[in-house]
Amino acid sequence: MPGSYVPRRLMIFITGLSTGGAESMLLKLLSVLPRSEFAPVVVSLLDRGTVGPRIEELGVPVHPLDLRRPWRLPSGLLRLRRICRQTDPDLLIGWMYHGNLLATLVQATMARRAGLIWSVRQSLYALALERQMTALVIRAGAWLSRRPAVVIYNSALALAQHRAHGYRSNRDVVIPNGFDCDLFRPRPEARARLRERIGVGPDTLVIGLIARVHPMKGHRVFLQAAGRVVASELNAHFICAGRGAESGNPDLREPIGELGLGGRVHLLGEEADVAGLMAGLDLLCSASISGEGFPNVVGEAMASGVPCVVTDVGDSASVVGDTGVVVPPGNAAALAEACTRLLRESTEMRARRCAAARAKTVEQFALSTSAQRYAELFREVTSISPLSQG
Repeated sequence: MPGSYVPRRLMIFITGLSTGGAESMLLKLLSVLPRSEFAPVVVSLLDRGTVGPRIEELGVPVHPLDLRRPWRLPSGLLRLRRICRQTDPDLLIGWMYHGNLLATLVQATMARRAGLIWSVRQSLYALALERQMTALVIRAGAWLSRRPAVVIYNSALALAQHRAHGYRSNRDVVIPNGFDCDLFRPRPEARARLRERIGVGPDTLVIGLIARVHPMKGHRVFLQAAGRVVASELNAHFICAGRGAESGNPDLREPIGELGLGGRVHLLGEEADVAGLMAGLDLLCSASISGEGFPNVVGEAMASGVPCVVTDVGDSASVVGDTGVVVPPGNAAALAEACTRLLRESTEMRARRCAAARAKTVEQFALSTSAQRYAELFREVTSISPLSQG
């Protein structure tokens, strides 16, 4: 039909598809990317994880290579070769370090040169903080960083830090994470529902840390701060939600016991309804020590009208601005003082803060705005022009 287009074929390479901020942002992007223009395929170096099936529900094929063990490398690469032949991509997109590297290697082997974009999803304070293999991949990325047409960062700090580590790309672009402000919104009924779920009264204040359990996410600092908040005689309870945040995890169970927080901290594990959970909080904490670029949970909380206390890691400080409070990373006393101060604000002050947090997210970090910027770059870098049919 005249005026219609052949969709550009996108092949997106990602390290894995377990629950996480980078994986969540990819899912969100794919949910709104126009299929009339783009036909995406996702290649996971590992498995489908928890996010892969949700991507497939969007009608986007997901191909896991299962490269977790070295002996699977030959079969995985053969499968990748078949996928590339079937897809014949116009654009290769790396998503996180390992995905960037694999996308670059695939481009080098293609008979027809496709466009190449990298996406870096975290800050980089020091290579010593990374796993040994990840540090090697980051070094390789610095060496290869002129290969992609564009490197997309999700925070300005991540861009500056990667330049300091030798990344010298042809073009750098910062696209902040985007949020579905219709899904993440204030929900008056959520507060009562959350308190009923964890078995506390309607006047109980609830502070949340929503993140996978990992040393860089600062769970131990959060629990130490929780102990200080309890000592201040606030009627407060705390939730930890995310992969690994279960009662059987000794990394959480032991400090909870040591700090005398039994009954005050609720470990919810991975949460299916993050939007509902988020809207029920009085306060969201991001206690990260390092590694963050633009934490998704901060934007989700702000869109839900929930104030945030964040550590000064990644772009958290600039994202929150004066709608919340920023404290130094690793400082439990400062984190506790900020939480206590916000929870003791007047009803009027809290209402203004909640409204300002949501307004900032809607104006600056809406998913539609973020997706539009990605789509524009995909159009620019694609090695073909739209082809008319008929």
